[in-house]
Amino acid sequence: MTQEKFKTDILIIGMGAAGQLAALYAYDANPNLNITIVTKALKGKGGCSRMVQGGLNVVLHPEDSHEKHLMDTLKGGQYVNDQELAKTLVEQATPTIKEMETRFGCFFDRNPDGTIHQKPFAGQTFDRTVHKGDLTGIEMISRTTEQIMKRDIRVLEETRAVELLTDASGQEVTGALLLDMKQGRFIVAEAAATLVATGGGPTQYAFHAPGPEKSVDGLGMLYRAGVKMRDMEMIQFHPTGLIIPGSVVAGSLLEEGLRGAGAHLYNGKGERYMKKYAPDVAERATRDMVSRSAFLEMLDGRACEEGGVQIDAAHMGAEFVLKNFPGMCNRCRQFGYDLARERVPISPTAHFVMGGAHIDKDCHTSLERLFVSGEDSGGVHGGNRLGGNGICESTVYGRQAGKSLARYMAKNRTRVPETAPGLVDELVAKYMAPFEVTGGEDVFKQRSALQQCNWTKVGVVRNGKDMEKAVQEIGALRSEAAKITVSGVKPYNMVWNTYIDYQNMLDVSDMVVATALARKESRAAHYRSDFPEQDDDNGLFNTFLTRGQNGLPELSAEPVEFKYKTAQECRNYKK
Repeated sequence: MTQEKFKTDILIIGMGAAGQLAALYAYDANPNLNITIVTKALKGKGGCSRMVQGGLNVVLHPEDSHEKHLMDTLKGGQYVNDQELAKTLVEQATPTIKEMETRFGCFFDRNPDGTIHQKPFAGQTFDRTVHKGDLTGIEMISRTTEQIMKRDIRVLEETRAVELLTDASGQEVTGALLLDMKQGRFIVAEAAATLVATGGGPTQYAFHAPGPEKSVDGLGMLYRAGVKMRDMEMIQFHPTGLIIPGSVVAGSLLEEGLRGAGAHLYNGKGERYMKKYAPDVAERATRDMVSRSAFLEMLDGRACEEGGVQIDAAHMGAEFVLKNFPGMCNRCRQFGYDLARERVPISPTAHFVMGGAHIDKDCHTSLERLFVSGEDSGGVHGGNRLGGNGICESTVYGRQAGKSLARYMAKNRTRVPETAPGLVDELVAKYMAPFEVTGGEDVFKQRSALQQCNWTKVGVVRNGKDMEKAVQEIGALRSEAAKITVSGVKPYNMVWNTYIDYQNMLDVSDMVVATALARKESRAAHYRSDFPEQDDDNGLFNTFLTRGQNGLPELSAEPVEFKYKTAQECRNYKK
């Protein structure tokens, strides 16, 4: 099958906040750079950044400090964060948010005196979340997309990356194999430097928050390319996903600010159960605690009629809720719920991957010419991401990546290594294979089985016995994947694209269950009912992995590097 081919200086895979800011900062550092962005969606219309409701955690107030933000982040991550990455996050958030306004025209809500308004989010010692109502992501992505268009940066819409390309040594990334979904044709993109910024989106779980186009693509591609990955056991479950039976948007979020403002959670018996699990902070506990508490209530038979628990914002007054959370009120109204006046059914929902590619503060990975930023990277959040630190990471590390790419290109622009001979043909054959299968398996049924396996056995509450079963089930599903049938024309072939999504979900599922089995304790988002206690004597390590010759993860553990704060300082820090 003949492939189109093009060369570019910088290839950016993903068009959320991380990808767009990387492109903008690289371009502004050197407008002569040839930059190409690849997005599965249309310009500014896809991904998780646009869906952000809550906002960004940023130190702006004179009574706040980077020290406080860092300690909140390390405490939330239960001490296994990469402290260099966490420190960079909190310190660079301040100039980043100012440049979002002054350079890119993204304006946030104001106090009466003209200063930027900051609201409370759970797990933080200061009200530092910058926002635009509860539609922050739309404001940010709308403005940055305008800036991309203003600079005439090339964007390939409705085009997805399916694999990273490497040279014969496997140590240098030479670009990526793309699929133009509109025309159903492969494209070879050769690049001097490649940034993966697709966002994670753990849709390999039955109940999930990200939109359907999110399918852990970047994480799967990075793993298959041989990138060193870290802490993949740490999957965040957001505590408040909407229960919408039969809808593809089931699991979409009611954001953190609701609980920060004072919303309460109730079980099916009408009990405000968070007072039992976290008596000091109740609903303002961290996401891992609130998600786990809800899940345990559900397991113990105290679910509401819809199968989850309920959130109540009505006691704050309908006028207050409608004014401060218009986006969520509208979303609930679409599905017959009145957030401002009644309790709404919710459930924990798979939301964010704390693990990912092992990077340094300039977004370099273990492979040459490959950079990663945003949710495809790991280490910033440790074992649990604070609400408001996610889009903060995307913006800060998008900015870091853009500057780093520009510096790298100043030294390395002239030479682009050749892709390993035969690699492109091999990969194209791999993705064309299901068209040759007749009367085989249904990819949607397979995907559903994987999602259910992960939800019940590698989800909010885990144990060794269930996870060992999950290893077997995932292995069996992988074997069955070779029998999946794809038919029809190639342009806009939903089944084919779901098949590609599914390959990434299988690989990420392997990484998650392998690392979850290796961590024999409970820590932050990783809760094992057979090891329910946090074990700082044995658990202060990071799990690293690469893809082995058999296609399965090969794990190693390294002690946490307490570069700036000791374990004792983290433990003693009081929120």
